[in-house]
Amino acid sequence: MFKKISDIVFRNGGYIMSKLIINGVDGNFGYYVASHIEKLVKKEDLILTVPFEKAREPWLKKGYDCRLANFNHPDSLTEAFKGGDAILIISAPFVGVKRRAAHKNVVDAAIKVGVKKIVYTSLVNAQDKDNPSIEKIDHAWTENYIANKDVNFVFLRNSQYAEAMITAYFAAVDTGHMMTSCQGDGHMSYISRRDCAKAAMYALAREDLFYSVLNINGPESMTLKEFIALGNKASGLHIGLNEVSEEETYAAFDAMGVPRNTDGKFQEDSKAPYSSDGMVTFARAIRLEKMATHTKVFEWLTGDQPRTVSYMFEHQEDYQVGKRNSTDS
Repeated sequence: MFKKISDIVFRNGGYIMSKLIINGVDGNFGYYVASHIEKLVKKEDLILTVPFEKAREPWLKKGYDCRLANFNHPDSLTEAFKGGDAILIISAPFVGVKRRAAHKNVVDAAIKVGVKKIVYTSLVNAQDKDNPSIEKIDHAWTENYIANKDVNFVFLRNSQYAEAMITAYFAAVDTGHMMTSCQGDGHMSYISRRDCAKAAMYALAREDLFYSVLNINGPESMTLKEFIALGNKASGLHIGLNEVSEEETYAAFDAMGVPRNTDGKFQEDSKAPYSSDGMVTFARAIRLEKMATHTKVFEWLTGDQPRTVSYMFEHQEDYQVGKRNSTDS
């Protein structure tokens, strides 16, 4: 049960006045957090990390404390996290044993240097054993690993990024003006990646959240048909929906050169920078209404309204999925 804002006692305006670690500021999510969090805390209270040396330069030039931290190399992490009190762990973009190992490296290093609070970006319904999405397996494992440590945590269970589906919608122009999907009439509260990052920013900076699991959802629960209808209204296009089986969905992704898993090779500037196993099982979970979580927690956490799907379609140039940022090595 979440407390009402009026019931919470704030100290220092409700925000931590200590060192906050933001990982992956070279990526879309981390960049947004690092670029906006000074609304809540001072620059000198931030420790930023990137996995590669060349990504440090822009931040160092702006006067930030930006350090090297590659999740796959634990030796780099303890030094990077020294002096930090709270940390944002943005889940790694690969799936399986490699991702769980990377997350374990980060959690262990953070606790070793005395970090007191971990904010982790998870997925809606991550702990449901009947949720067939392979994406949720690593999230459930990571949540459990953190929860069994002596550290405060906030798990942000995000709905699907609207940007992924908006990019897929416009990509359909090149495939006969038809989107192909096997998610049926299942519901999703599509949310902007920027709003998920905003929620993470507030969760990291606020000092009144303890051992919390927060569902971060968009303002509307809808089917894919309804999503496409909003896109058509905003864009003037006439995109249709080709409802197919899972086998046919795999075949469509194979034809696009999408790898079956995240160990495969991703094409440069792919419109679908994900694995087909991840997308097909995710669609199955939606079809079975295992991703239908819909709450108003975003408003509670940030004091703002999340962006609507219509708004994002009307400003679609700002709401594309972008490049895949991955530290696979």
